[in-house]
Amino acid sequence: MYYAILCEDVVNSTPLRKSARPAHLARLQALADAGKLLVAGPHPAIDAEDPGDAGFTGSLIIAEFESLEAATAWADADPYVDAGVFSKITVKPYKRVLP
Repeated sequence: MYYAILCEDVVNSTPLRKSARPAHLARLQALADAGKLLVAGPHPAIDAEDPGDAGFTGSLIIAEFESLEAATAWADADPYVDAGVFSKITVKPYKRVLP
């Protein structure tokens, strides 16, 4: 089943994101390589592809896991968590309908 991992950033998270980004992307690439990643990306703080100094307010990851517990454990082990990027993480079951 798919799970949506909704992450909210701390204020001024950009420097924290930069330090942990390579390890964060490597974990996402591993999910993609396993055919389990539906989509992943950050939420810009402003209505722009590149928010510049405004940074990001959080991230969304939708991926396939064996259970809610497995998805939560995966999210809790993200390098962004260790770096202090996220203030809150919510993991919910996600049912893909379209496309």
